[in-house]
Amino acid sequence: MKFESELKKGSFFLSECPNCQKIVWPPSEYCDQCLQEVNWRKSTGVGKIIEFSRQNNQIFCVAEIENTVRLLGEIISGIPDIGKNVIITDCTIEKENHIVKMKVLE
Repeated sequence: MKFESELKKGSFFLSECPNCQKIVWPPSEYCDQCLQEVNWRKSTGVGKIIEFSRQNNQIFCVAEIENTVRLLGEIISGIPDIGKNVIITDCTIEKENHIVKMKVLE
C-alpha cells in the first residue's frame, strides 16, 4: 500500500476520497463510505496535541493531524501541552511498527 511504502521512505501520506472529500483513516486504497478509489497526498504533518504522557525520559503524545487523523508519536523537542501545535519530523516502519516523531511548534 502507498501509505506504508511512503512511510518507509520517511514521508507521511494520507488517503483522500475524491468523491466524499474525506480523509480515509486508517489509510486504505478505497473510501469506506462510497468505495471509490482514493487519491494519495503528502500530509502537512501539522497537528495539535490531544494528550501526552511521559515514560522515563521519553514523552509521547496523541496528536490530531490535519483536524482528522489521530496519531501516537514521540515528542523529540519542545515542551508539550494540550492544544499546542506539533509537526511530524520523522516517520518510518521498524520491525512492522509505525514510528512517528514530532516536535512542538513554539
